Amino acid sequence: MRPTITEDVITLRSPVLANMSDDEFFDFCQLNSDLRIERTANHEILLMSPTGSRSGKRNARLAFQLGKWCEQHPNLGEYFDSNTGFTLPDTSVLSPDASWVSAEKWNALTTEQQDKFAPVCPEFVVELKSSSDSTKTLQAKMLDWLRNGVQLAWLVVPETETAYIYRPGQPEPEVVQGFDNELSGEDILPGFRLRLAELR
Repeated sequence: MRPTITEDVITLRSPVLANMSDDEFFDFCQLNSDLRIERTANHEILLMSPTGSRSGKRNARLAFQLGKWCEQHPNLGEYFDSNTGFTLPDTSVLSPDASWVSAEKWNALTTEQQDKFAPVCPEFVVELKSSSDSTKTLQAKMLDWLRNGVQLAWLVVPETETAYIYRPGQPEPEVVQGFDNELSGEDILPGFRLRLAELR
């Protein structure tokens, strides 16, 4: 097994890893809980170091805003933080920085499925770029989210104060420049507005 290192991501490729069941992959992640771990559709394992403090602050502020909206709309669905992994239709396991799953999808899962990497694609996800992330890599990840069924996805890049809004069937993302703007949850999260200024 030869790891590939790009940016702050280590990619592991091995027939053993490729043949891990979903339960075995979940157990592998629990045994290495000090790492952020994702799995590609090709069952490559991506190892990432914990986020830096400033990115952690931004993640917390993002989750707080989404959580406040969910408190006001408790019957619509559930929101999740950056530690949450989802098993997607293409068999990848990805962990967005924030996400939301409708009550209909969430309640259709068993308790056992909810306790692991739930086999469901969120309707809404946010990826928040840290200083060590590659914007190009995250843009490719946003397309993976759309291919798996996400209905609204935001990529937020604090250092350039840019937000990219991805929607199904849209050839290019909408670009919002400047953190004095707000992002709308549109029809997916009706009434939700993310105040970008809080992510500075």
